[in-house]
Amino acid sequence: MENYTAKDFKSDQEIRWCPGCGDHGIINSVQKAMAELGYPRESWAVISGIGCSSRFPYYMNCYGFHTIHGRAAAIAAGAKSANPRLNVLQISGDGDALAIGGNHFIHAIRRNIDITMMVFNNEIYGLTKGQYSPTTKLGTKTKTSPYGTIEMPFNPGELVIGAQGKFFARSIDTSIQLTAEVTKEAVLHRGTSVVEVLQNCVIFADGVHAAITDKDYREDRQLVLRHGQPMIFGKNREKGLVVDRTGKLQVVEIGKDGVAEADLLVHDAHCENPSMHWMLVHMKAPEFPVALGVIRDVEGHTYDEALEAQITSVRATSPIRCADDLLNSGETWEVK
Repeated sequence: MENYTAKDFKSDQEIRWCPGCGDHGIINSVQKAMAELGYPRESWAVISGIGCSSRFPYYMNCYGFHTIHGRAAAIAAGAKSANPRLNVLQISGDGDALAIGGNHFIHAIRRNIDITMMVFNNEIYGLTKGQYSPTTKLGTKTKTSPYGTIEMPFNPGELVIGAQGKFFARSIDTSIQLTAEVTKEAVLHRGTSVVEVLQNCVIFADGVHAAITDKDYREDRQLVLRHGQPMIFGKNREKGLVVDRTGKLQVVEIGKDGVAEADLLVHDAHCENPSMHWMLVHMKAPEFPVALGVIRDVEGHTYDEALEAQITSVRATSPIRCADDLLNSGETWEVK
C-alpha cells in the first residue's frame, strides 16, 4: 500500500463542469477514497461513457478511457477480464447507464464482474440539454416532455437487485464523506459493485433531490445504513424502522407507544435474501426516509475467478502450447 493524498489523483486539466454541479463533490469523494485505499496509482483505470459525468477520466491522474455512449460497462468488463489486477472504476450518468447502456448494465451485474460502477443520477440528460431520462419522475416537464413525462421511471437499486446484484450502495453528491466510504466498500467488494449517487444538475434539474437534501428536513428524510446497526434517523435520532404485522416497513418514534430502540430493525447488508434490501431501496420521502449507505453487500460467484480458474485448468491439459500448435491442430490441408 502507498501513502497517497487526494491531490495525487487530481490531473492538471481544468475541470469544466458548471459551477455548483454535483459532480465536483463526487470527484472529490472518489479521489479521497482512492487515496485512503492506498492502491498504486497505476493499478487504477477510470472508464466512462458519454455525458457530463463521463468527463471524469480527464480530471483523474491515473489510467482512463473516455469511451462511447452506453458502452462503458462493456469496455470496463473487458479491461478487467484482460487485466485482473486493475481496479476498474466505471463512471456513467443515469441516461448513459440505464438507457442506451441498460443491456450492458444488467449483464455486467449478472456476470458479477469485479468492477465498480458509479451511476450519477440527476434524473435528466444534462450534456444534451435537458431531455428526460430513464429515472425522471413521472409527470416531470422537460425539453422532451413539455406536458410532463408519461413513463414510469427506473429505480437503479431495484434494477441491481433484479439482475442478481450482490452490492448496491447509495449516496448524495454533497455527502463527501459518505460517498468516499461507500466507494471504498464498493472497490473492496469482490464482484460487481454499483454505487448510485444522487446528483444535482444546477442547469436542467436544479433541486431534483431537494425533498431529501433540503437542510430544514434532511435529517428526517435520510437514513444512513451501516451493517449491524439499528435503523435510526431523525433530527434527534428519535425515529426508526420496524416491520408491521403485514410485513411492510413502518416508521416509528422511539419512546412512543412503547417502542424502544431494541425493537428497531438492525441492518444486515450481508443477508443473501434480498427481500429487506428490496424494500429499503424502494423507500421514498416524505412517507419514508431515503436509504443511503451500503444497502446490499453479499458474496457470490464472480466471473473473474471463474475465468481465471478455467484458463488455469485448460492450460494444464491442453496440447496447444504455442501459435504453431494452434495453427496445426485439428484438420489441416497443405496447399500446393
